[in-house]
Amino acid sequence: MNALETRARAATAAGRKLLVPYVTGGVTGNWTDLLRAAVDAGADAIEVGLPFSDPVLDGPVVQESSHRALLRGVTTRQILDEVTRLALPVPLIAFTYANLVLHDGADRFCAALADCGVDGLIVPDLPVDEMEPVSTAAAGRMLDLVLLASPATTPQRRVEIATRSRGFVYAVSVMATTGEQSTLGEAGEQLVTSLRQATDLPVLLGFGISGPGQAAEAGGYADGVVVGSALMRRVLDGASAVELGDFLTQLRTALDTPRPPYI
Repeated sequence: MNALETRARAATAAGRKLLVPYVTGGVTGNWTDLLRAAVDAGADAIEVGLPFSDPVLDGPVVQESSHRALLRGVTTRQILDEVTRLALPVPLIAFTYANLVLHDGADRFCAALADCGVDGLIVPDLPVDEMEPVSTAAAGRMLDLVLLASPATTPQRRVEIATRSRGFVYAVSVMATTGEQSTLGEAGEQLVTSLRQATDLPVLLGFGISGPGQAAEAGGYADGVVVGSALMRRVLDGASAVELGDFLTQLRTALDTPRPPYI
């Protein structure tokens, strides 16, 4: 197993719910301080968004964070160079779109990620039946290619996604772009349950986790949560790394608080 999957499986086996925050690379001049704060707050892995001009899966908040990064002149190469110098003690997962991955070839892209110490890759607009070049390149560089499933994914396709995903399986809570939700609906819970029947990988819930209460709720049936828009909204509003870390600590505490067995 690669580093991401090893870490995810070990945490789940120990009864620890996974906390995976998302940070847009280059969103601020000190964006790497946000990654360090996430580690200090108890993140198990961190998604690093590689800004793209047309992020079709992202809602307004993450779109704006990517826009700000691009306005700053940030490039993928610059982000990876900064990541190289971090030597963080948790796995890093690159989150980006197929255009960037395939522009110069999946082999070259995955090699660049691996050379900079990245452990995983998420390409949300890459269909599972078109993923072979990317999955082969990722496997050859010891990168875990994490796949997503949504409430609209058919049962047969859910099985294929769960079987072919590496690291963990990313369950999308709603049929919408990324963004905070006032409540978590039943669709995400049902999706997690069905995915668990098809794999022994950890299944994490994302899209809509906006605070400790929802993190605790999702942790009642999922193996952890992915949190992006709630973090980036705070960053766009001027939150410091310390303030972001404080919010993540609240999520970590909510996930770690014992709860009655889920029924």
